[in-house]
Amino acid sequence: MKRNRFVNITPSRWKMVLAIPALLLFIHCSHKPVGTSAGNSGTPKENKIDVFSSRYIKRAMEQVTAWQLSHPKHAPTDWTNGAFYAGVVAAYQTTGSRVILDSLMALGQRTSWQPGRRYDHADDIAISQTYIDMYRIKGDRSMITATIDTVQKLRTVPGPETKKGLMWWWCDALFMGPPTIVKLGVSLQDPSYFALSDSLFKQTYDLLYNKEQHLFARDASYLINANGEGKREANGQTVFWSRGNGWVMGGLVRILEELPANYATRSFYEQLYKDMAAKILTLQQEDGLWRASLLDPASYPGGEGSGSGFYCYALAWGINHGLLDAATYSPAVRKAWQGLNTLVSAEGRVGWVQPIGADPRRNFNAESYEVYGAGAFLLAGSEVIKLK
Repeated sequence: MKRNRFVNITPSRWKMVLAIPALLLFIHCSHKPVGTSAGNSGTPKENKIDVFSSRYIKRAMEQVTAWQLSHPKHAPTDWTNGAFYAGVVAAYQTTGSRVILDSLMALGQRTSWQPGRRYDHADDIAISQTYIDMYRIKGDRSMITATIDTVQKLRTVPGPETKKGLMWWWCDALFMGPPTIVKLGVSLQDPSYFALSDSLFKQTYDLLYNKEQHLFARDASYLINANGEGKREANGQTVFWSRGNGWVMGGLVRILEELPANYATRSFYEQLYKDMAAKILTLQQEDGLWRASLLDPASYPGGEGSGSGFYCYALAWGINHGLLDAATYSPAVRKAWQGLNTLVSAEGRVGWVQPIGADPRRNFNAESYEVYGAGAFLLAGSEVIKLK
């Protein structure tokens, strides 16, 4: 088996994870979009096993984690791995797997617990969410020292992003940056970090949030001006990218997971989350998944794995924490989880994941994988397993 160059785990330990009974590997892995030559209707076939059982979910999470760790694509501190390792932490918390914990320790040892080099860029501190989680597990302050220094510099030293007039101008940043800062504030028992996160979040919100559609534009290039001019989809609708809004919803629940119940601006995040959840619910397709472009699904047939994974995660979290009505949202979450499992190959690769980009217009297929797609799947599983 190919050794993972990002982690230092012996083959014998990986064998423990990969030796999953054949029955649990029976996952539909040939997801074909509507309109392909295969003639697949796009509606997932009925699963032969109970994808909602705790046993199945835990072993699926172990398998996806192992496969993705064995197929790395980016530098460890890249934003893509920020999302992936958030899922790996969730997999460890769900399964208690020592092998997964070892992989998290190996990440920190490889990076010396350093975030990326751009101190004021949200993407480069996304990996610090994992460092903070490991600090909470291990209690070793050295795991977060560099993150503390980086965020302190962000607060006090104007950098390239600040000089543009708006620190974080793309919606993905709301998954990468604010949850990191809020988690750090909780760990340090310092609410001044919450105020910093509020300020940065609100800047991006004010620029990109559409209060009529309850969705975020990816960045300012997708905004429609006062004359109705701007980029549109083939059906005339505004471009709202599925994964971009998935980043936002995933970020919101990670913020809400941390903020104190009595924090002054918590109600803002809760209301934004509920408004977006209600909109996202209406955009789910029959196969349980969401299309790459939320308002023009016909132009992008076939469910997309990463956006769908983040929505499944965020909606399940809301049910589990009493923010969403279970009777209304549980059917959608169940359909989403069933749909997501049709995207996973027998080896544990989460396919049908749109490649890196800033818009829906990227081709992808069953072999298309990205680390953030695996991360979204793992986060989804960590909440689906808790559903009553």
